[in-house]
Amino acid sequence: ILLLLPMNMSVISMWVVSITVLLMMAGSMLTYFPMGSNKMVVGSDFFFFDGLSVPLILLTLWVSGLMLIASFKVFQTNYMAKFFVFNLILLNLVLMMCFSISNLGLFYIMFESSLIPTVVMILVWGYQPERLQASSYFILYTVTASLPLLLGLMMLYSCNSSLSMYGMIWALPVSLEVSNIWWMMCVLAFLVKLPLYMVHLWLPKAHVEAPVAGSMILAAVLLKLGSYGLMRLSSLFPELSVSLVSFLGSLCMIGACVTSVICLRQPDMKSMIAYSSVGHMGFVIIGVLSCSLWGWYGAVGLMVAHGLCSSGMFCIANTVYEYMSTRSLILVKGLLTIFPCMSIWWFMLCIANMSAPPTFNLLSEIFLLVSILKSSLLLSFLFVISSVMVCAFSLVLYTITQHGSLSNFMGSFSYSFSRNYLLMVLHIAPLYFMVLHPYGFFWGV
Repeated sequence: ILLLLPMNMSVISMWVVSITVLLMMAGSMLTYFPMGSNKMVVGSDFFFFDGLSVPLILLTLWVSGLMLIASFKVFQTNYMAKFFVFNLILLNLVLMMCFSISNLGLFYIMFESSLIPTVVMILVWGYQPERLQASSYFILYTVTASLPLLLGLMMLYSCNSSLSMYGMIWALPVSLEVSNIWWMMCVLAFLVKLPLYMVHLWLPKAHVEAPVAGSMILAAVLLKLGSYGLMRLSSLFPELSVSLVSFLGSLCMIGACVTSVICLRQPDMKSMIAYSSVGHMGFVIIGVLSCSLWGWYGAVGLMVAHGLCSSGMFCIANTVYEYMSTRSLILVKGLLTIFPCMSIWWFMLCIANMSAPPTFNLLSEIFLLVSILKSSLLLSFLFVISSVMVCAFSLVLYTITQHGSLSNFMGSFSYSFSRNYLLMVLHIAPLYFMVLHPYGFFWGV
């Protein structure tokens, strides 16, 4: 529909129509395929929808609409606005196909294709010259890690003569002695995309240099591509996934603690929010690899909750940047005195990030904790410590930005909150109200 818009339409009109169409598509997904359904709808030999793909497609459409609202300055200044909409449509098509394709070979193609619109968004609408280096990191990490996955899928096809995700009884293409090596080859691409600690260095660079729309879609949806692919492969070979829980789980929990300490020392708001994603995605990795019902419930719930929460935090950090022309925590202080209403949104997003009640994040982490308790008491202990560390830097972020005296370097500015209020409501309302009906996200897994 968006591609059929007339070229002579005004930029602001195109902005309004694009937002309306994307949010209406997200609403129609709820009526066409209820979130609580445990059925699988097979559209053809290559496409299907189930309780795992539909929440992520809905999240993609919803966040894409919010991206357009947050990117009002692109349309206000008319800086390649029509190309921005085209790039966003292309990214949406790739992501929706990625979440609905039933063939692992086509999934790999779509998985890699999502890299192109994202890099274009960083390069064209990024802020600093360092965006070239950030794009290079992003490409090198993801493409290099995806090559072993391609080799693993070729070995799988040579053994089974098919790469369909459903209706198959899979045979291992290698002997049991080297099965773990082959499995690590297959899941490495998804672990880098999530990202796993130690292969996460591309994430803060990409977030800091990306525009607000790039940060929102990267945190909300693109990281979930890794967890989605990990869940699909783990459902095919659950025994191999369970065998790696201890090793990867320990690495995830240690990484969550280390990145939380790094967050406490970050001077840049976007960098701090980016590092926090490493810890949360580590929780998702453990839930997926446990291959237990509770673990998958918690993983899917945390994927959706983190998508909304992190997108909202990048959005409100960009709001501060628009008004104050800085993201430095050294200069951004005392916002409570000049933006008292915005402090409410800051508080609600920070307590969601630390998984405090009554947010959907808390319910998801309870499910994850139950699944980890069944696997290992040591991992459970590390999980609790990691959760406490996440709470610490979330409180530090809120306290530093909202309290204290205003910086002497702050200049004059004017502000209008109507667009930002709408953005925050559309981020926070689902995050808090989903907890009233959690089975809508859990039952179909």
